Amino acid sequence: MRYSSLLVIALLVSCSKTPEPVLKSDTPKEEPGGYRIYITNETSGDMSVISSSTHEVISTVAIGKRPRGIHASPDGSTIYIALSGSPFAPPGVDESKLPPPDRRADGIGVFDVKQNKVVKILEGGTDPEQFDVSPDGKFLYVSNEDNSTMSVLDVAAGKVVGSVPVGEEPEGVTLHPNGKVVYVTSENDSSVFAIDTVSHKVLKEFKVGKRPRSVAFSKNGEKAFVTNENDGTISVVDTAAHKVIANVKLPGEEIKPMGFALSPDGAKLYISTGRSKKIFVMDTANNKVLDEFEAGQRPWGIGVSPDGKLLYSANGPSGDVSVIDLATKAIMKKIKVQDRPWGVLVK
Repeated sequence: MRYSSLLVIALLVSCSKTPEPVLKSDTPKEEPGGYRIYITNETSGDMSVISSSTHEVISTVAIGKRPRGIHASPDGSTIYIALSGSPFAPPGVDESKLPPPDRRADGIGVFDVKQNKVVKILEGGTDPEQFDVSPDGKFLYVSNEDNSTMSVLDVAAGKVVGSVPVGEEPEGVTLHPNGKVVYVTSENDSSVFAIDTVSHKVLKEFKVGKRPRSVAFSKNGEKAFVTNENDGTISVVDTAAHKVIANVKLPGEEIKPMGFALSPDGAKLYISTGRSKKIFVMDTANNKVLDEFEAGQRPWGIGVSPDGKLLYSANGPSGDVSVIDLATKAIMKKIKVQDRPWGVLVK
């Protein structure tokens, strides 16, 4: 009787515990010859992992507040995600009515691919949104929108080792292929800052279009491209002189250039345009617009498959990811993810 009583008590205690919410976060099986698509979901605070063979979500992992910018380490074993405690502020919102920021939530999440989980949070300055990784994987360069700086993060030390003043509301951060210079866009100043990655000094500030968002470099590094949201243009930059040499107007109404993805061979640049629902294709050699096609509701982050045949777009308002056949420009499938998908990493 004593043992059965103890058993009953143990069962009652175990049943009285409140069950905790569980995300689908078991480590996905390896896909021989395949790749994965990682999607940061801004308002649900998690990341969706998509199989390239089935185009289904195989894992959803809790990340932290407002995960947005996303990049992999050079060896692909680690994925870094920008996290921010600043309140979500969609277009048209009255910012005076928003809650105060939670600076404790700011940082760079370190996601271990094999363990399929965030193993630590690194210091990344306040309100990190976009960043890039040095070619050797030792440093991250992070835009801090709320205090007009770019932070230099030492990955091994897990802390910021440098801070460079830039223009107001810095956003896009992209390293030159040689790793010696990083470009940072300033939305409010309509400028790009070219920064030396060794001295952490501004080499040059130069004007582009209105509200510059993202930067992409050509494969040989001779040119850079900047999306100008409020102009509907792409600025083409001579990277030797850090000087704009052309401004390419994207055709159509309500065209808001946002994000970039370069084809694997570097010949084509894909441009997301937010509320217009479109992706534009530019020839990187002659700066000509080649094509356009629809992607989904307000596409922002985009990525291209390693073979250059498919494009993935994160469609925020509809909470899904479009899989687009680049040969036919047709949407093959829309994959439901979580709330407000933002960033795309194909790895």
